[in-house]
Amino acid sequence: MTVRAYVSIGSNIEPEANVRCAVAELARRFGELRLSSVYESPAVGFDGGNFYNLVAGFDTDESAQEIAHYLREIEHRQGRVKTVDRLADRPLDLDLLLYGDARIETPEITIPRPDITRYAFVLLPLAEIAPAERHPISGRSYAELWDAFDKRAQPLWPVPLSLEGLRNAPSARRQPRSPDP
Repeated sequence: MTVRAYVSIGSNIEPEANVRCAVAELARRFGELRLSSVYESPAVGFDGGNFYNLVAGFDTDESAQEIAHYLREIEHRQGRVKTVDRLADRPLDLDLLLYGDARIETPEITIPRPDITRYAFVLLPLAEIAPAERHPISGRSYAELWDAFDKRAQPLWPVPLSLEGLRNAPSARRQPRSPDP
């Protein structure tokens, strides 16, 4: 079954290069991406460099767990080291925000990701590319959630970072497994 998944992409260490890498990796795996604009914002919760953030949407037949595992692989290849203090500078931060209208709660992932309603740098890009889609718990559209969000608390601004040519990479999507004889 094919579902629409949304992933947040963030970086504050070599953000242009790392954001481009993440977009290219996602396109290579999942095919054509729907991308928001790229936004810059101050680090939230710690003193660090500004982040570049965006959201990518794509259709997939992979499970949420497979996607989350792949996101960790990309982060690792780009030099992300998981530490006890998760509020720190990072080359790449990739999070599965939504997986269709699923609600998933495991030790590894929570869908929908609570960051959607907590952080402007997640909600605005999501509302930009999926304004009429509805949050699986609140039932409110992402445009409605953004309209109600306190924008003064978390400033962000668009960054003119072109990602053209990366969003449509030929997919290396895995072929469906054939049944065992």
